[in-house]
Amino acid sequence: MTGVTGPGPWPGDDVLEAQTVVVGDLADTPDGVTGMPFAVRLPQRGPWGGPTGTAAVLLADLPTELGPHGWKLADRPGGDLARAQAMRREDLDALAVAAHGYTGPLVVPVTGPLTLAARLYLARGDRVLADRGALDELAWSLAAGVAEHLADVRRLAPGAEPVLLLHEPLLAQAVAGVLPSFSGYSALRAVPAPVATELLGVVVRGVRPGAAQVVVHGGAAWTTLRPIVGSGADGVGLALTALDERAWEAVAGAVEDGASLWGELPPLTSSQCAGPDLRAQADALTVPWRRVGLPAAALGRVTLLPPPPDRSATPDHARAALAAAVRAAELVAERAEG
Repeated sequence: MTGVTGPGPWPGDDVLEAQTVVVGDLADTPDGVTGMPFAVRLPQRGPWGGPTGTAAVLLADLPTELGPHGWKLADRPGGDLARAQAMRREDLDALAVAAHGYTGPLVVPVTGPLTLAARLYLARGDRVLADRGALDELAWSLAAGVAEHLADVRRLAPGAEPVLLLHEPLLAQAVAGVLPSFSGYSALRAVPAPVATELLGVVVRGVRPGAAQVVVHGGAAWTTLRPIVGSGADGVGLALTALDERAWEAVAGAVEDGASLWGELPPLTSSQCAGPDLRAQADALTVPWRRVGLPAAALGRVTLLPPPPDRSATPDHARAALAAAVRAAELVAERAEG
């Protein structure tokens, strides 16, 4: 059955309300669609609730703190880390309440090692990505910390089957060597593709005992397919609007090799006459899928995600986008049967 879930970010600052809405809306989906509730992240609560803060707090034996330019490695745990840890406990408690009695897949989104290293600073120096030794240490630390986090999720939501969704929007830039250094006058040295593959693999292998699946979302760059597949991940996530003909050929190869596709839908458009164009969202997947010769029946292994909410979005906007993704998944499921 075609799956549907969300990327993780959610507007607002009430985590229990947000988590209850997400679990409720995705635990009851139409026939042919597998709803996959996800653990929400609330960036509007400040840097402790954003993608970097929620991943940095998971690092095992690598304390972090807030600096002038964002999160950085620290010599010892301090108040910033304590606040992030308290927020993590609050999030887990909300998940336990919202998912009480739920059985099935539960998506746990976490920023991946390459993107986290590109956003996290050394205690004294440039970004972690600039230091190969620190980069290796971060990948192992993240693997251990996420494994512990998944164990907590299983303990608090015993009916859930955690699916780890690693977000890697900066993976392609890290491999291409185009990310700016701290000064902005030069670029950070490129991370060789085999090294990026190995670092992703460290996390994928490290969380295997506690994850039913591991999926890596490469953002808008299809060139991330090779390191993601090479890492041993079960699925690859990509923004469907970024895929051209060449990219779809690469996607077809990955799917034929056994990887599942997690497709991020384009924003929903609507008109006064016709209303929301759900068919266009479904077409963004199914039309090129058929064009590259992939079988319709294999659409049943695809999972759809709405685009992440922008800064101006409200909880109602996010909920409407999630509902639209469910309806688009229903259309895709119908085409898979046809």
